[in-house]
Amino acid sequence: MRDRILESQHLGLGLAAAAAAVAAATAYLLLTSPHTASPVSPFAAAAVAAPRPANDRRKTAPSPKWTVLPTLSTLARDELPYPPDALPGARDVATAYGNLRIYEFGPEDAEERVLLLHGIGTPCLALGGVAEEFIERGWRVMTFDFFGRGYSDAPLDIPHDARLYTTQVLLALASSALPGWTGNDAFHLLGYSLGGAIAAAFASSHPHLVKSLTLVAPGGLVRSAAHVGWRSRLLYSAAWIPEPVRRWLVARRITPADPGTGGDVPEKETVDDDNNDMAAEWDDLRLVGGRRIGDVVRWQAQTHPGYVKSYMSTIRHAPLYDRGGEEWRDLAEALQARRSGAEPGLRKGRVLFVLGDRDDIVVPGETVWDAEAVLGEDAVEVVVLKGGHEIAITKGRDIVGAVVSAWQR
Repeated sequence: MRDRILESQHLGLGLAAAAAAVAAATAYLLLTSPHTASPVSPFAAAAVAAPRPANDRRKTAPSPKWTVLPTLSTLARDELPYPPDALPGARDVATAYGNLRIYEFGPEDAEERVLLLHGIGTPCLALGGVAEEFIERGWRVMTFDFFGRGYSDAPLDIPHDARLYTTQVLLALASSALPGWTGNDAFHLLGYSLGGAIAAAFASSHPHLVKSLTLVAPGGLVRSAAHVGWRSRLLYSAAWIPEPVRRWLVARRITPADPGTGGDVPEKETVDDDNNDMAAEWDDLRLVGGRRIGDVVRWQAQTHPGYVKSYMSTIRHAPLYDRGGEEWRDLAEALQARRSGAEPGLRKGRVLFVLGDRDDIVVPGETVWDAEAVLGEDAVEVVVLKGGHEIAITKGRDIVGAVVSAWQR
């Protein structure tokens, strides 16, 4: 079922969609034989093509890696809201969709590995606190900037839907020089907000890879009828709004104007909320290194020519709303198979939901009700923390503690 609120008809995408499907199928065949372990990643880092700016900017918008960093000194780079070495283990990977910025760090011989997927408006820097907590427990961590965020380029000629994001996950896994990120029960998967929706979609199609699944304030089951306001419906769906005007309006809406003054909370973009105090509170949240979210979002909007376009395409096409009859139904079947048999992946056949008790986007009561309805009560484990939609940024220790506790039970 297509997203009935934000999805719109897009013409001329047939060839691009086919190309995306071919790329996804190729990565899938190379990486994921369902019942055989992979002794080593098929693509060692040394074999990955050197990153380079996209040749056709009509198809790919270059990230600040190409447009900003070459003009700055080392000192100036360190002073950016999102420095290129904000997290350890950075690498840039050339893909058919443009540059992909990945971070991989922690003990190389760790028994447990976790992949972290961030939200819609901020780069993976937002999950730095969660990453640090996993590192303290001896885990290996991988995370990356979604296309159009941070230092990853933005493909412009294909929709930012579950297929593109799933392909991006496979590309990130394939780029590691270390064994262990592919094959049965390869890694734990944690997704926040949009990342939660992508994590659920990925696990539904590649369940054997995912050792455990944790969804933090996830998209996917958000009830559009209750949580998508009329202004958002108009802004993203009205055919009479010229696309350049639409992009300008969205940019104004999601970009904080100045330090201390809040724009719309990026993770709350489709909720019509004029609470400037709440927006300012979100903008003032501190990320690893003490940087403000508002500064990072403003920097992306000002320096990444594909940021707003990727953001809009994600709102329109990603599996954010009312997906109980889509990927989540497939996920339910995969979980049931693990509870009743010995299929690899998604051990114990359960999903851990970590929710904020004051979250007005991913409302705990609605989310638990809808998750149990589609996945089954036996498949849902819930931890509710004090806080709102920002818990992935402010409650890293509690979240990782819940993940480890659930895994050990």
